[in-house]
Amino acid sequence: MTPLVVAKSLFEEHFKEQAVLCVYAPGRVNIIGEHTDYNDGFVMPCAINYGTAVCGRKRDDGIFKVYASDLKEWDEFDVNQPITPNPEKKWAGYVRGIVKFIKERCPEFCNGADVVISGNVPLSAGLSSSASLEVGVGKFCQQLGNLSLTNTDIALIGQKAENQFVGCQCGNMDQLISALGQQDHLLMIDCRTLETTPTPIPQDVAVMIVNSHVKHDLVAGEYNTRRQQCETAAKFFGVKALRDVSLAQFKEKEAELTALDVDVAKRARHVVTENQRVLDAVEALKSGNLALLGELMAQSHDSMRDDFEITVPQIDYLVELAQVAIGREGGARMTGGGFGGCIVAVAPIDKVDAVRQIIADNYEKQTGLKEDFYVCTASQGVSVC
Repeated sequence: MTPLVVAKSLFEEHFKEQAVLCVYAPGRVNIIGEHTDYNDGFVMPCAINYGTAVCGRKRDDGIFKVYASDLKEWDEFDVNQPITPNPEKKWAGYVRGIVKFIKERCPEFCNGADVVISGNVPLSAGLSSSASLEVGVGKFCQQLGNLSLTNTDIALIGQKAENQFVGCQCGNMDQLISALGQQDHLLMIDCRTLETTPTPIPQDVAVMIVNSHVKHDLVAGEYNTRRQQCETAAKFFGVKALRDVSLAQFKEKEAELTALDVDVAKRARHVVTENQRVLDAVEALKSGNLALLGELMAQSHDSMRDDFEITVPQIDYLVELAQVAIGREGGARMTGGGFGGCIVAVAPIDKVDAVRQIIADNYEKQTGLKEDFYVCTASQGVSVC
């Protein structure tokens, strides 16, 4: 059953009436452009056909009564009282954070709601289950209170909630693609200007996601450390963000920065080169050059492994296997924040079975973990159902 069907059904079961407002927000996979978003850089994700449904109806007493169906847990809070984290339920922080910052932005928002949430984005897999939840709850609140917030506003409120309420210093990519995704398109996003460039996916090309089942938790510190290192590098170059450093400028001062802090230099090299790879990938896709796209994805993965140091052996092995099956007709790389999660592969549809087979034959045997394999379609962003 889809998340929407599950949420509607459980709402009726728990609240003995039908939901009157339902919202669906997709997860995402990032094709190229990792850890560039919080450096004001470029990314190229697409929304995927896995997401989060938020169904409910208005209450007049300001109480939010929320049921997370996937976890079989409840949370309750008052929108008209100071909203603080629920220390026992991490998921509740995403919901509470969104409501808190929407209330700050729109003080007239004083409605409560009975809500059921259901999702099928794999958790802790780097496919943005959290952003999907944030954008879904944000759109639900916007509709509930008839608030004058755009989908971009909702995405940025989602990022603020994750940064300031949950405690993960993520960029804005995940929320923006969940809010603004377009059917059958990748979306190149300029994370500084928020300008988007839709790039069609050729009809005969498949986007595959393989979940390594090495779970990551980005709040645990490594993600925030990488962000601090990037900020240190930006200060060294005297710029607002690493987006403003060209490859030539980086090379000119690379030795000096390396002498000061080798790790900071490596992080900066990844971001500066990755931004250029995103721009090159847009052109490769426009011209249907899958071989070039594959080369760029391979360079991106190597950079994440060697310079940003966020891959793990299981992920490296999955990329290696996928690339053997794909050859020069596409590429594979780690996707998401790192330290586990998923790889993404882009190749002609007739390569899907070969990629699936080589991974099924080897990955579990080598690692003791069983992968999950998804063939995704680029999907529309958040919608009212």
